[in-house]
Parts: sequence; C-alpha cells; structure tokens
Amino acid sequence: MFNNRLLKMRSSENFMPLVNKTWVWLVLIIQMFNFGFATGTDASKSKEVEIKWGIKIPLRDGVKVNATIYQERGLKDKLPVILCLTPYNADTYQDFAWYYAQNGYIFAVVDVRGRGNSEGEFNPMLQEANDGHDIVEWLGKQDWSDGQVAMWGGSYGGYDQWATAKEFPSHLKTIVPVASCFMGVDVPIRGNITSPYWIQWMTLTSDKIANFNLFGESKYWSSIYFQMYKNHLPYADLPKLANNSTTKFNVWMDNPEQGEFWDSYNPTDKDFKKFKLPILTITGHYDGDQPGALEYFHQHMKLGSSKGRKNHYLIIGPWDHAGTRKPKREVGGLDFGEESLLDIKNVHKEWYDWTMKDGEKPEFLKKQIAYYVLGSNQWKYIDSLKELDNNRKKLYLNSDGNATSVFNSGSLKSDLNYENSKDSDTYIYDPLNTKPGEIELETVVGSGYRSGNGYIVDQSFAMSIDGNGLVYHSKPFESDTEISGYVKFVAWLEMNVADTDFIISLYEILPNGNSILLTDDQLRARYRKSLRKAEMVKPGKILKYEFDGFMFFSKQIQKDSRLRLVFKSINSINSQKNYNSGGIVSQESGKDAKTANVTLYHSEKYSTYLELPIVKKIRN
Repeated sequence: MFNNRLLKMRSSENFMPLVNKTWVWLVLIIQMFNFGFATGTDASKSKEVEIKWGIKIPLRDGVKVNATIYQERGLKDKLPVILCLTPYNADTYQDFAWYYAQNGYIFAVVDVRGRGNSEGEFNPMLQEANDGHDIVEWLGKQDWSDGQVAMWGGSYGGYDQWATAKEFPSHLKTIVPVASCFMGVDVPIRGNITSPYWIQWMTLTSDKIANFNLFGESKYWSSIYFQMYKNHLPYADLPKLANNSTTKFNVWMDNPEQGEFWDSYNPTDKDFKKFKLPILTITGHYDGDQPGALEYFHQHMKLGSSKGRKNHYLIIGPWDHAGTRKPKREVGGLDFGEESLLDIKNVHKEWYDWTMKDGEKPEFLKKQIAYYVLGSNQWKYIDSLKELDNNRKKLYLNSDGNATSVFNSGSLKSDLNYENSKDSDTYIYDPLNTKPGEIELETVVGSGYRSGNGYIVDQSFAMSIDGNGLVYHSKPFESDTEISGYVKFVAWLEMNVADTDFIISLYEILPNGNSILLTDDQLRARYRKSLRKAEMVKPGKILKYEFDGFMFFSKQIQKDSRLRLVFKSINSINSQKNYNSGGIVSQESGKDAKTANVTLYHSEKYSTYLELPIVKKIRN
C-alpha cells in the first residue's frame, strides 16, 4: 500500500520486506502533490473541465465525507463515475481526474473519513469497506450519473477498492486495484515481520491534512530508527521516540501474526466466491505491495466462480511501487527498456470503456495475464500463472563448510553430489551488533541512495555480511534462460535460540561482476510451520524451513551470468529487531538479547535447495 522500498537506507538484503516503504512512496506522494497544479497536459485539450468543490456525501452513521467532482464543462449527458477514495487529500490526484473528465467520465476524488475535509475519525483501512459501499451507492444515484461506478487508485487506493467490492454495492461495475496491500500479508507485516516505517506513515496521515514535508524528512526518520536500533530499545517505544502517540500504531503491533484481526480487513473466502465484476489487477516486480496485490489474485483464482475468474485480468510490469501508476524506464539503477513504458492511463480508460461503455477489450490484454521479462525487455501473455510452473529446477546448496562471503562462497548445484564437501555452514547473529545499521547510514544515506539510485544493482551489503550470513553461487548459465514466477527455498536449519528472523535474497551476477537484485523472502522462525500459529524453535534440533513467500519476478538470465543466494538473519535499522529470546518481539530490548548460532545443513540426509521456475518457450 504505501511503499515502495525504503530506498534511502536500503540494504539489498533488506529488499521488499523490510524498508521498502519510504522513499519511493515519498516520490509518489510528491508527484501526486505536484499533480495538483497540473492542467491536464497529457489529456485532450479540446474539452474544458468543470470542478465541483466541497460536495458532501452522507454515510450511514451520519458522518459526511468530502468529494471533489471533475467533469466536462457544460455536460448534459449522464456518464459513468470513476471513484478515487484517498487518505492523501483530493487535489493530489488532479492530473488523473482531469484526464478522465476530458475522456468521457465523471471523476470523483473523495477524502476518506477523518482525512482532508471529511468528517469523522480516521481508522486506517478498517473503515473503508462500509464507507466505500455508501459512497458508491450515493454516486450511482446522482442525476449526473448513469448509475455505473468504477474505482481507480493504487496502494491504499487499491486496498480500498477491494474493501468496497467485498460489500457488493449495486452500482459498482468494475475495479482496477493497483499495488494493493493485503492486510497481514504485506502490510504492516510480511512473514510476520514488521518495519518502523509504520510510525512514519501514520505520522503522514495524522490529523486532517497529509504531513508530506514531515514524512519526507528522511534524516529525521533515519535518526529515529537508528536511536531505537543503536540503544536497543523496544520496538513498541517508536511512538514515544517519534513524539506521536495519536496513531493506531500499537493497535496494529499488538497483532504480530496473520489471524482474525487482519482477516477482518480483507475479503473472506465467501466474498471471493461471489466476486463476478470485471477486475484488472496491476502490480510490478519491484512493487513492495506486490505480495498483497497477487494474494487477491491467487485467492480469487482458487476460490472464485468460473465467471469471476474469467473476468479477472492481471498485469505484472517491471516497475516499482510508484511505477505501477507512472512507469519509468529506469529505476534503482536498472534500465527496463522502452517497452516497459506502458500507457497506464490509456489502459485504464480502455478498460472502463470495455466494462461500462460496450467498447473493445483493451488491445494490450491479449490474454488474461501480461508479464514483462527483464533482460529480453518484452511483454509475454499467458492464461494462467500455472503455465510458469511446469518446468521447475532445483539447485542444491553445497560448500566446504565456510560459505561466509561473496569471495568465499558455497555453490548451487543441479545434482546431489556431496563428495568432497562439508555437510553444513554456520554463521552468528548477535542482535547487539550495531555495525550493520551504521553501514546503512554511512553507505546508503551518505552516498545518495535516498533517492533510489542504484538499489537494484547495489551489492555493498552482500559484500559486508561480516559473519552474519551465508552466500552461495551457481555455475555460469550456458545460454540465455528465462526465469519467471516464484522461486522457493527449502532449508534444514539448527540454532541455539528459540527464535530469530531470516531473509533470503537472490541476485543475478553478470559476467562483468555487476549485480541485479531479483527477489527475496523473509520469515520469523517461530512461524516456520504456519504464519497463523507460533511454535518456538527447540534449540539444538535440526528443522525444515520452507520459504515460499518470494516476490514474483521475470528475468532473462544472461549467458555466463551466475545466481547468488544470500541467507542471513535480519539486522537493520529499517526492520523490527528480533532479540532471539522467544518473547514478544515488539517488547524485547537489548537486555533480552541472545546470540544466535545458526547452522544450515546440506547433505544427503538434509538437502537444502533453491527451486527455480525455468520457462520454456511460450507462444504469444
């Protein structure tokens, strides 16, 4: 919802899950703020726009929310209405509103309850289902509406489309959720691990007006995070450190695992079975809310009716969080190619035309799923993500017992030959070691990564594991090879503590030595069996861990490139710290710290492997 990765202090091992929230999201917010001064420069100049200010929409409990309505001046015909429901104040979306108002729609931007000029108290996310329903029904009944309402928006605005849809308002005809968070899956936890970013985001949305400038004070927030990190303070102290106790931060953090609390925010199994309206989901390879966006899609494909599944389309582009709405050719130091610059506005318009005006299906949607292959820089089209799963290859971990750095690494092999190798590697994670956080401040903030330059291709943190982690490389690829879909990592681990947090990152290492971050996953050890039920680790026991929450990616691996896998415990200023005691992590501090000795096994008895989705030729 809110993201993309916190590029400002980014460790490449801390990829999507940890800090992937602040800077790219800030860039997006600033862009949206600037849009408030736009005059529809990329829309038709032939139609003037009329703006209706301060329209009050009554909700079922008497609260009134504020709407700004954009439409063609002098409009006499009734038209479909596109609703954008936002906590970031209506005028931040003027550019988009202007475009659709000049292209045959009425666009309504509504401040959510308790934000902007709307009445009531803001309760992030939880309020949007009932309120969204009431707003859609009101819009559908106005004399300038033809009775059809669609929704538009990304991140929080993607989430509230799903929240509204699960209430099944009669006037809602289609949704286009972009970069949509799924509560408990990617917001505010992923792998049941959270980030201090959330006090920053909640400060952005404190009071009525969005605090853009305060949110953007990167050095300030870095100092808050580092103060907690350096002094080994409990994560629950963050509101005190930020001098902001007015938020729902600790309510969220009192629910550290998937379960009934987060379920109440999301569609139920019954809802997914009932969805039949046309849906277009959009996300990106480097979109930090990709896990949420695709969770909706996976659940719908698993539970939905035949009609519901048929009406749900998916676009996965080579974008970061902001790029899902305004694609850029280069992000994080990587050039995505000219074909990556999809005209998202026009895709939306064609979708709305198709679903509400009997127009043609968007030309871009050649099949139900469109995904972009980095490296070959082309779009591919498939009818099901299962098509990417029919040629999986395992690479088994192997080493001489000392895979502790990129220069002295283990290997990823396609066979189970353990001759002349040791059966395990060991590393040490000391939660009182603050050197990694100091490197984050000095290396990343000091060198300008706050602006996002280079985070996909940066490998400074892989180079400075400093004993907390293990590294494995594959052999060079013999030919260009497309890997598209979800990787999986299965490991046999032993440790001397009851709990710790893991992160696994996968890279392509080019023939010239440069690095490209592909995907990652993270997991709290106590949730190795289920994210819905904790089970502490028994020290000294070898246990199986399945890491199956990696981000989707698609990349043509270059001939002579290698894969690099980095496995480590999380130690970052941009993540909640696990002090390994097995207690309530948000309340742990330095006095609870226990040093973790982690052993990863790779032998005939305990084979640890990386599983890759190798794509055979797909006809488009």
